[in-house]
Amino acid sequence: MSRGGVVENKRFRINQFIRVPEVRLIDSDGVMVGIFKTTDALVKAQTKDLDLVEVSPGASPPVCKIVNFSKFKYEIERKEREVRKKQKISHIKEIRIRPRISEHDLEVKVKRAREFINSGDKVQLTAMFSGREIKHKDLGIKIMNRIKESLADIAVPEANISSLGTRIFLIFVPDKNKLKKI
Repeated sequence: MSRGGVVENKRFRINQFIRVPEVRLIDSDGVMVGIFKTTDALVKAQTKDLDLVEVSPGASPPVCKIVNFSKFKYEIERKEREVRKKQKISHIKEIRIRPRISEHDLEVKVKRAREFINSGDKVQLTAMFSGREIKHKDLGIKIMNRIKESLADIAVPEANISSLGTRIFLIFVPDKNKLKKI
C-alpha cells in the first residue's frame, strides 16, 4: 500500500516527507529494530509494501513505524472517538430568584437546582434586584445562604457570593464524594 509520498497528512509525516537523516525504526510486528538511515528504513517499508510513518517526531532520533497508513490512521481516529464518547460535558444551568420570593417558590427553585446537580450540571443562582430593592442586597444574600445550606448535602459553592450591578451570583458544583453516597 505504499503511496510513494504522494499522500500529505497534517499530523504525521510519511514516506518521502520524513526529512531527517536517521530514524529509530519499529517493525510492522511492533518490534524495535534499531536506528537506521531514513532511506534504508524507507526501502524496508517499501519491500513489505507498507508505509514508513513518523510516530514520534520529538524523539532523538525520531521514531518511525512500518505500517499500513490507512489502517494506522483509522485506529487513531477510533481511539479519539472512544475518548470523546467517554467525556462528560458539563453545562451551567441558571436559576433566577427575586429577593421577595415566597417560601413555596423558593422550595420549587431549590428542588429544580437539586435535579440539575444530580444530573451532573453546575447551577448558577442569580438574585435579581430592581428599583429600590438594590438597597437591600442583604435580603438576596440571606436567600443565597439559605439555598447554600439546603444544597450542602449534594453540592459545594464554586466561589463566594459575587455581585455585579443589580445581580448577585453563586455557582454550585456537584460534590462527587457526596453524590456517590446517595
